[in-house]
Order: sequence, then C-alpha cells, then structure tokens
Amino acid sequence: MTAQNLAAIARAIVAPGKGILAADESFPTIKKRFASINLESTEDSRRVYREMLFTTPGMADYISGVILFDETIRQSSRTGIPLTQILVTQGVLPGIKVDTGAKALAGFPGETVTEGLDGLRERLQEYKALGAKFAKWRAVIDIGDKIPTACAIGANAHALARYSGLCQEAGIVPIVEPEVLMDGDHTLQRCEEVSGMTLDAVFSELRGHRIDLSGVILKPNMVISGKKCPSRAGVRQVAQATVRCLRDHVPASVPGITFLSGGQTSAEATAHLSAMNELGPHPWQLSFSYGRALQDEALKAWAGKDGQFKAGQNAFARRARLNGLARGGRYNSEMEAA
Repeated sequence: MTAQNLAAIARAIVAPGKGILAADESFPTIKKRFASINLESTEDSRRVYREMLFTTPGMADYISGVILFDETIRQSSRTGIPLTQILVTQGVLPGIKVDTGAKALAGFPGETVTEGLDGLRERLQEYKALGAKFAKWRAVIDIGDKIPTACAIGANAHALARYSGLCQEAGIVPIVEPEVLMDGDHTLQRCEEVSGMTLDAVFSELRGHRIDLSGVILKPNMVISGKKCPSRAGVRQVAQATVRCLRDHVPASVPGITFLSGGQTSAEATAHLSAMNELGPHPWQLSFSYGRALQDEALKAWAGKDGQFKAGQNAFARRARLNGLARGGRYNSEMEAA
C-alpha cells in the first residue's frame, strides 16, 4: 500500500466529529468488566456484547473505527455475519490490537516493556486478510519514586517504532500508544514532564526507523494529575497542559491524536476532550480512542440480559454522541443529565 493510502486511512480514522471505540479488552480485562454485572465471560457472551455495540443504529455518525481483540476479529454475529463485515458495511474501519502485553523490564524494578514483536510480520499479514485497516500497540510508562528511567522510556519507544515499521510495510496504519499512567500521587506538572520526555523519545525512534508520520495515529494519555494527588487539576488546567505538551513535542505532520481515557470517568474523559478542542484550532485532529469511557454505561444498561440489548445500544449511542460533540468543543456537563 502506498504512503498516500496509509495517510488517507489515518485521516479517515480522525474524521471530524468521530473517534475510535477501543473494544480490544484481553480475556482477564473483559472477565473483570463482566464480573461487575455478574456475567460469566465466555466466547458467546463476549460475542453478544460486542455485537450489541457494533450493531448500534447510527454508530458510524460518531465512531470511525473499532480496535478489536484477536478473538473478536475472527467472530461472526448470531446470524453468521463476520463482525468485521458488520463494521465495514456501516462505514466503520476495523482495527486490531497486536501487542502481547507489558512485561517486567529486567534490571528495572517497577518498569515494563511491551512485547509482541516476534512473529508480528506474519500476524499482520493475517490480520490484513481478515480486514484490519489499522493496528494498536500500547506501551506503559509509570510515574513513581525514581521512575520512569530513560532506559525504560527508550526500550518502549524503540518497540513502538519497530511495530510501526512492520505495520506500514503491511499496509496497515499503526496507532502508537505511549501511555503515561495516572496512578500514583504525582502532580499535573510531573505528568507533563514525563509525557514530554516520552513523546520526544517516541518520535525520535519513529524518525530513526523511517516511519511516515502522515500514516500514523498517536494515542497518548492526557496530561493529568495522579489519582492520589491531594490537589488534582481541573478540566481547563488539564486541557491547557495537554495541548501545551502536544504542541511542544508532536510534529504537525501527524494527522491526528486519539486520546486514551486511562482511568477517567466517562464524563471526565468527554469534558477534557471538549475543553482541548475549545482551545483550537490545532495542527492535528484531537479525537478519542476510548474503551471503558465509551462502554461503561452501555455495559450496565445491558447487564447481560437479552431483554436489555436495546437499552445497552441506547446508552452506547448517547455516550458516542457526547464524545462526537466534544470533538468540536461543543460538549457541556449539563448534557449528562439530558
């Protein structure tokens, strides 16, 4: 696939008013989510849940792409239609999570490096045949006493670049996800400092590996206070710090930035995104790639019951619409009660 085609896919992912649904939960994560509604996690229950989300009427008005898990990209609906086909028919791009998780970084207590490069070239070819247009790789950077180290940041940045090169070789747009976690008691300023260091390392490696930035999507954390910080920053402070960090460290050639929600509530993630877009215009599209922040309300409304399938879809559609409004800075908290 040509660079122009990759860039066109990247632009479609960050089309105005739209964002990504991250539905790529691993087996342990989806099991934990289902436990919150007293539902057993089985292949069938996972399929029904994701089919509920993917067949939501009007989904494509606010959702441009869906990140799938390996199991999900191979599944079909109860009527035998591949889930990827259901998405494509609506004009939604299928994507795929390809990393195999963050593992302890030897010699660096408390730090991790994401694995999954072995055999990735072959897996990407298979995923492309299954319909994937883009992929995702998540690196995890924690803030704590004497961490992160430059070595941990560098190891994760290098892996993200190698993954990106293999994706573009396969004609798949890489979503580059360096997540600085919001666990801990760090301040907004400390998060901004670590986020900036991480982004510098990532883009240095991407350039070094000859990655075409016009065919890349960045999926970073927002610059936000740690959950245990005694004085947490407000919505406008988060928006200002995040935009400032991005302007200082992200090249304008990147077509779009799709934020992760990273432990925020649904309303917080939407409010922060809207506040950032109010500060525009920006050199890149500021969008969303939310998992829990898009799904929580739908999961609770559905509750694993056939008779509440439609209620789950309505809750998902509402949350997607609010984030679509946030893409243009048109969301306000009063909409939560509507």
